[in-house]
Amino acid sequence: MLSKPTDIPASPGCYLYRNDAGQVIYVGKAKSLKNRIANYFQRPEVLDQITRALMEEATSLDWIVVKTEADALLLENDLIKSYQPRYNLRLKDDKSYPYVAIDSRTPFPVAYLTRARHAKGVRYFGPFIEVRPVRTMIDELLQTFPLRSCSSSKFDLHQRLERPCLLYDIKKCSGPCVGAISEKEYGDLVQHWARFFDGDVKPLRSILNERMTSAAEQRHYEAAAKFRDAVAALERAAAAQHVVLAETENLDVIAVATHQSRAVTVRFRVRHGRITGRSVHYVDRSMDEDEAQIVEAVLSDLYPEAVDIPPVVVVSDSTGRSSWIGATLRQRRGRKVDVVSPSRGQRRRVLETAEHDARALIERDSLRRQADHNVRSRALRELADALDLDTPPYRMECFDMSHLQGTNYVGSMVVFEDGLPAKDQYRHFNVKEILGNDDAGAMAEVVRRRLIRWREDESGRFRPSNLVIIDGGLPQLNAVLEIARSLEMTSIEFVALAKREELLYRPGRSEPVYLERGSEALYLVQRIRDEAHRFAITFHRSKRGRSMIHSLLDDVEGLGPKRRDRLMEVFGSVSNIRSASLEELRALSWLPDDVAQNIYDSLRAPSRPALRRGRDDD
Repeated sequence: MLSKPTDIPASPGCYLYRNDAGQVIYVGKAKSLKNRIANYFQRPEVLDQITRALMEEATSLDWIVVKTEADALLLENDLIKSYQPRYNLRLKDDKSYPYVAIDSRTPFPVAYLTRARHAKGVRYFGPFIEVRPVRTMIDELLQTFPLRSCSSSKFDLHQRLERPCLLYDIKKCSGPCVGAISEKEYGDLVQHWARFFDGDVKPLRSILNERMTSAAEQRHYEAAAKFRDAVAALERAAAAQHVVLAETENLDVIAVATHQSRAVTVRFRVRHGRITGRSVHYVDRSMDEDEAQIVEAVLSDLYPEAVDIPPVVVVSDSTGRSSWIGATLRQRRGRKVDVVSPSRGQRRRVLETAEHDARALIERDSLRRQADHNVRSRALRELADALDLDTPPYRMECFDMSHLQGTNYVGSMVVFEDGLPAKDQYRHFNVKEILGNDDAGAMAEVVRRRLIRWREDESGRFRPSNLVIIDGGLPQLNAVLEIARSLEMTSIEFVALAKREELLYRPGRSEPVYLERGSEALYLVQRIRDEAHRFAITFHRSKRGRSMIHSLLDDVEGLGPKRRDRLMEVFGSVSNIRSASLEELRALSWLPDDVAQNIYDSLRAPSRPALRRGRDDD
């Protein structure tokens, strides 16, 4: 029986149940995948008969994460049409979506809303997600470009009567039935509609604005007001527009997401404007491969057969810079393949959906590794073997330093137990003895203070670690080892992790230790290093901000700590205090006039250097 996964995201998306033959037997959508899928894993007696039969047959579960609930609705429709899962036929109808149609089989084409797409000579735009916004859009667009929207019988009737209907009177029809508009002029209106639904709104806006300006210059104010209202109606219609994909689109969308030593590549297969499938490939990165290099590495897996390659492949801008990808696809397909990187439009929207899905997948992979006890145990064993430790390092501490050009030196210590962060045991350190840019000296000071706590602690609060990781290279490691020897604490296991190369340096070894790319041990070490770095940077920025405030206000005569803190509460920042007028400062009842004058003169002094943002060196 299928077990409930523990890593289901709380994002919108679609989920797919498969049987033991790998066939998709049910497709569903959800605003929150985590909440929706949980409903299936209840006691059998709680489930209805069909759902119980589904869960008895299902052997695997997969899901696709999208950005919005509306995207999930459309993707579900595509997947149902593609896989035709038999439980869906029982549980729900295969829903169709509304289209805007322009019937050009008559001299004066008619616009209408439909859910069918089969008639020749009719141009269809869509599909759209919901019918109500489409009706609103059509209503607004008729005020701007008044096509007829009546039936053929009604058009013939008013043509015989030589009298237009009410829609003409309220300016929502141009009156072709009574000859109020020529075929050429009416054809221009049809072209404007087509432009609008193709997403080309800017030229239409320009046309209406030009007409409005021209009418105003000629003092035809009623006509100018009419065009002004038409522009407003066009903007309202554009705001309601939600075209998914053009029905002629046949392409693939490739997105990449990375996290530390892992990467995932997602390929969306789009045929006739609909997403009909998805393939996922995980990759173990080597050093600093970019998105293009990752796609190049998995290209043969993405397209095992030449017939799988479509005429258009949509990728991100960074991936699109690789000429090798396009050349390889063209050679394998034997025909032209366009590799494009859209910056806007419908293709960009699908690319963003694929990128969102890729990020969710790599996050899911990371959470799986953290949550899986077997994976964590394997990581600790691999690390112990690589570093020649007697036992797996159940408790590890990692130290990192942060500073700004040798100032505001701070250190961080993070603790991992059983491969998981123990955040209640994290510590910050203010470096007090080292002046100037001396990473090795600052690291030695922080570790010395920590080791002394270990040695002098009698309560057992400061538990020694099985492994101490130093974020840095050989200079930092040698400085720390010297401290340990001076304190006669040589039994502690130390290792230094070089930031860029991710090499591990051990005492007594001339060559660094290389952890295998993609190994659980490397992934664990990277997580610890990144967490220590994040913790140090956060503390450093906080300290740097406070020190800048104090350095600017400490020299003001008569402004003590209490008044300084109160001043910051009122204005929020030094920049706001500097911008305040002398009258605003004197208006503070608790601030003497002479101190207000001193603050004003001090912060407005021309010799005072402006605050500048610095870079965190680490």
